[in-house]
Order: sequence, then structure tokens, then C-alpha cells
Amino acid sequence: MNPSKTVIVGGTFDTIHRGHDALLDATFGAGDEVIIGLTSDEFAASCGKKAQSYDVRKRALAEHIELRHPARRYVIQKLDAEFGDMALDAKVGVLVASTETAPKADALNAKRQSLGVDPVKVVEVPMVLADDGSRISSTRIHAGRIDPAGRVL
Repeated sequence: MNPSKTVIVGGTFDTIHRGHDALLDATFGAGDEVIIGLTSDEFAASCGKKAQSYDVRKRALAEHIELRHPARRYVIQKLDAEFGDMALDAKVGVLVASTETAPKADALNAKRQSLGVDPVKVVEVPMVLADDGSRISSTRIHAGRIDPAGRVL
């Protein structure tokens, strides 16, 4: 893919793990400018997620990106709804999403079309599995079932 478009990705990014690495690697590989929508505490709670505070998650995400993707341009924006304003911006050309969330891209592209904005190209990233064959998730990490690398505890 020619990295020239603005790329967006969104998530809670609570306890960074190998699945997040796959998502972020695909995101930074898809374009020059990256916008990361980080769910607000309120939005995460409304989705039934018990996550660390927004500030803690934002700091950890920025530190992780600086280590894994040094010298790359990116912005972390608070995400208060399914599609933030960033997703409707005409300069955005690519959405990176996990297999779990990629189906929501149809609704995003319909909303963009209704506003006269070109649809985004969707890059779907497969879920990363832990050693036990189930997907890696922050929920499973917090429950003490696996570590961030997906090793069973």
C-alpha cells in the first residue's frame, strides 16, 4: 500500500498487548499521518469495559508508540462515540480495524457518503490469539488468565 493517506484507528488500548501491536503496526504501515482515537472513560464504560483511566491509557499508548514506531507522526484524540469527528474528515483515507470491529466500517462509510465524503479504505487486522487459541484481550489479561504476550498464566 502506498503510504500517503491519513490513517485512523480507534480503541480502548487498555494494557497494551500483542493484538494492539498488530493493529498499530498495520496502522503505521498504511499511511504517513496516523490519528488514534482513544476511547474516553465514559465511552469505554458505556461499552461495558472496565479500563484504566484515559490519562493512564494515553500515556502508556504514547510511550509504546515512541518505542515501537519512533519518529512517526501521530495524534491521539479522545473518542467519545463510535465514530469521532476524525472519521468523517475528508483527509482520512484509511481505517484500520480488527476483524471484530471491521464490520462497523460499512456504517462509517455510509455516514461519510451522506456527508459527501469519499469512503475510507478498510484494512482488516486479524485477531491475535493467545497460546490457548483464544483471542488476546485486556479483559483476559486483567483477569490473570494470560499475559500481554498471550502466554497462559
